[in-house]
Amino acid sequence: MTASPLTGGRTPSALRRVLNEVAKFGIVGISGVVIQLISFGILLDFMQTVRANIVATLIAIATNYVGYRYWVYRDADKKTRSREISLFLVFSAIGLVIQNGVLFVLTYGLDFHTKLESLVCSVIGIGVATVFRFWAYRTWVFRVVPQAEQALEAAEQILAAEQVKRSAPVSHRR
Repeated sequence: MTASPLTGGRTPSALRRVLNEVAKFGIVGISGVVIQLISFGILLDFMQTVRANIVATLIAIATNYVGYRYWVYRDADKKTRSREISLFLVFSAIGLVIQNGVLFVLTYGLDFHTKLESLVCSVIGIGVATVFRFWAYRTWVFRVVPQAEQALEAAEQILAAEQVKRSAPVSHRR
């Protein structure tokens, strides 16, 4: 275990795993945002704002699935892949509605129509939808196999015990 400035002591392994998951989710998400904003910027020259964002979001969703499945949640249960993809698409669609709802309200409700304003409004929508997506993906879509979670906990306990034994004074070792 490592020291944490947040707790003043040791960081629990569960907290460390969640922080690691959040960091990886963020990296995949940032790459998706870059893909989406580039696509959105290009599509704005050819389409209406919300439609362009929907298409750009669909492109980002496809690329994000690969990152989530094979990197962030690679230990998730692979036996139910069709269920996983179905749930991913359902929750991604809900996120798309949230994201584009925010974009619609900001664009048409506040009369933001320049390309820069549309990009900023899209980023705000992405931020709101990201909170929902993180919760939904980790809770419903990419579930960790219970046996793997238990094995990981057991391994961490063994490693922690070994670390305690090694840090004990030499006179107490047998």
